[in-house]
Amino acid sequence: MRFPLHKNLFICLLIMSFSFTSVAQLNTTPPKSDFWSHVRFGGGIGLSFGDGFFSGTLAPSAIYEFNDQVALGVGLNGTYNKKKDFYKSTVFGGSLIGLYNPIQAIQLSAEFEELNVSRNWDDRLGIPNDNYWYPALFLGAGYRTRNVAVGIRYDVLYDKDKSIYADPWAPFVRVYF
Repeated sequence: MRFPLHKNLFICLLIMSFSFTSVAQLNTTPPKSDFWSHVRFGGGIGLSFGDGFFSGTLAPSAIYEFNDQVALGVGLNGTYNKKKDFYKSTVFGGSLIGLYNPIQAIQLSAEFEELNVSRNWDDRLGIPNDNYWYPALFLGAGYRTRNVAVGIRYDVLYDKDKSIYADPWAPFVRVYF
């Protein structure tokens, strides 16, 4: 039995629409993002005290590993210092960090840090209180094994009168999980 051409065309379009619909339904699940599998969290905690001095620091950070060699991240920093009968200071700020591992055991870093420093001197000293922003740009190198890196960094913007650090050279230990 022969069908006219328009009926054949109708049947072909009907069959094709069912096949496209079934394929489209199979592919409706969106692909899962693997963004969080590349994110590592870490940071630092510091505590020191003695002879009327107290200092506490909390500095969480996170990096995104693009591959085995390159990672970029952000961090926060909060520090409180107090020296009895001398001064109190609070330091808050953030940082951007770039890490480069030319080989697995070596880690090179560049970290820009912007901190708000508020120093309140004891009134008996006659020193005016300070409140200012302090930038630091650290370039560093270290030895890395798995998720730990140990090394030294240098602040190329160091200002001995404004920096919260005693020296432009500073050792570091980085741990990211």
